[in-house]
Amino acid sequence: MSDKTFAASSLAAQAMGWIDPVTKAVVPPIHMASTYQRDEDNGYSSGRIYARPHNPTFDQAEATLTALEGGAKALVFSSGMSAATACFLALAPGSHVVAPKVMYWSLRNWLAGFAQQWGLIVDFVDAERSDAIAAAVRPGSTKLIWIETPANPTWGITDIAAAADIAHRAGALLGVDSTVGTPVLTRPIEHGADIVMHSATKYLNGHSDIIAGALVGARDDEYWQKLGAIRAQLGTILGQTEAWLLMRGMRTLFPRVQWACRSAQTLAEKFAAHPMVSEVLYPGLPSFSGHADARKQMKGGFGGMLSVRVKGGERGAIATAARVDLWKRATSLGGVESLIEHRASIEGPGTPCPLDLLRLSVGVEDTNDLYGDLDQALKRAHNA
Repeated sequence: MSDKTFAASSLAAQAMGWIDPVTKAVVPPIHMASTYQRDEDNGYSSGRIYARPHNPTFDQAEATLTALEGGAKALVFSSGMSAATACFLALAPGSHVVAPKVMYWSLRNWLAGFAQQWGLIVDFVDAERSDAIAAAVRPGSTKLIWIETPANPTWGITDIAAAADIAHRAGALLGVDSTVGTPVLTRPIEHGADIVMHSATKYLNGHSDIIAGALVGARDDEYWQKLGAIRAQLGTILGQTEAWLLMRGMRTLFPRVQWACRSAQTLAEKFAAHPMVSEVLYPGLPSFSGHADARKQMKGGFGGMLSVRVKGGERGAIATAARVDLWKRATSLGGVESLIEHRASIEGPGTPCPLDLLRLSVGVEDTNDLYGDLDQALKRAHNA
């Protein structure tokens, strides 16, 4: 694109305005090559040596995500887990980290298990409370504070700016899992974050057809260089086709997320008054405990994720999920199709997730259809 400043939605829709210089194609090609030829003087004027760190199919997705997040550099990974764990593997053994009690369950298990066996010291805190984060910091030892906002699956909100201030005063970094917030709604670097992580499988791709992860750094510094080295040396790279599909999905990121936000807000308000629902967890509801912080750092909506707590406990929740037709019973989020999941069954023993909770990922279907389908399922389960 030219030097003119365009809206982030325009940059995403046109993949930064890329045009193939030879064919004039408006869609980037997939580069399948695994290696690149040296010059006659033994150099690499192309800047590429081997596809593991240098595949050109990564370029557009990384450049677009860097622009959307307002960062310095981006890296795409083979999964959200590989992106997230790289942030911790870049620390030295003996480093202390602070993480939320409520967060993506697979990463929490990794932090509670392998990360500590490897040598990290991990404290889990109520990250919705800035004072709890501050109290957990160990001066001189804490190297990374990790937060997830909104936090899966209860959608609690962490004040990013407050967490960044706590981290930086302690000489630590702040990493933010912004998978649910997306750069459409929240740009954590603007609030002081050092690293932003996305499970790109979810909203960035948005079509439930790849596994991918991404990191965006506020600075191209020593820590960022370590992250790049970890990706290359562990081989946690994204496949060429997956990188292309990720960029394909990011071109519709803004309209998908904006639709999902509007629909989720409507559903949250309706189900908050439903006789078979005891509580709706959604940052867009004024009654939600993190609503004020969400309003401060989420612009244009409160996300496409909400959870409902069903009267009748665990049995009632599972029975409700069994009776939906339009909603799909599946594990994931952020796709164009709406998903429902009894989350505690997935997380298993030790989960902080209430047993009566159903996690809802709102897609792009008609909102009235989504409400009607879950309404009839709640009624049938209640009367069964």
